[in-house]
Amino acid sequence: MRVSVNGEQRELADGSTVADVVGTAVGDVNGARGIAVAVDGEVVRRGHWPEVVVPDGAEVEILTAVQGG
Repeated sequence: MRVSVNGEQRELADGSTVADVVGTAVGDVNGARGIAVAVDGEVVRRGHWPEVVVPDGAEVEILTAVQGG
């Protein structure tokens, strides 16, 4: 299946979860702090990442908090 991750088209296995997508984008999901994810404009709570399946054609946005000001 194909999804857009931060505006870039990616090919993923059918049944991929939000955790899978974040893992391919940033590496270690368990150590990833300060990350927020939205699928088709809806924020997905971190505790739900392993169970939320990303649909084909979805737009996934992965945001990382950055210190500073």
